Amino acid sequence: MHSAPKPSVLRENVEAIIIAIVLALLIRTFGVQAFKIPSGSMLETLQIGDHILVNKLSYGLNVPFFTGPVLGEKLPGHGDIIVFAYPEDPRKDFIKRVVGVEGDLIEIRDKQLYRNNSPVPHETYAVFEDSMIYRREMSPRDNMGPVRVPEGKLFTMGDNRDGSSDSRFWGYVDVRAVKGRAFIIYWSWDGDRMRPRWGRMGRLIS
Repeated sequence: MHSAPKPSVLRENVEAIIIAIVLALLIRTFGVQAFKIPSGSMLETLQIGDHILVNKLSYGLNVPFFTGPVLGEKLPGHGDIIVFAYPEDPRKDFIKRVVGVEGDLIEIRDKQLYRNNSPVPHETYAVFEDSMIYRREMSPRDNMGPVRVPEGKLFTMGDNRDGSSDSRFWGYVDVRAVKGRAFIIYWSWDGDRMRPRWGRMGRLIS
């Protein structure tokens, strides 16, 4: 009586590689995805050259052909740092901080952010590098609103308030365009000094 032939080593290796690729694609599609910070719009929280991980399950699992998340329906909240498809070109990914959710009344007066007629406190992450204050007739950067955030939308701003293209200029983010919440810096490269920023690696994002 003969035993069944064992699969070849080559076949076992090929199967292992295929399984690994499928698992990696599943994790990237539905779990965690890596992004690189290309601009200074989120300074000082995120530096140019930071490589971050985004939790794509933070607000539910989005599956093709479904109009909404199939696991959980948590919505982004105030202070969340999110990655989303840029409304004016969905091929591009943007990262900003949520400062307004549906129903909020958002206003900016001389660089101060107001939400529902009250100044937003403890914005220790907000950076202002330009002492000039623009009137609302010139630019919405420093004075705008009030505006009411529509249903299913978010109002986002970069932490570098004087150097960010965000909802002040191009409007709201659809919650369906959100790809996930940034949660950790896993690698950081200082392009000016051509060296890693060791102290930033493993830093949680908040």
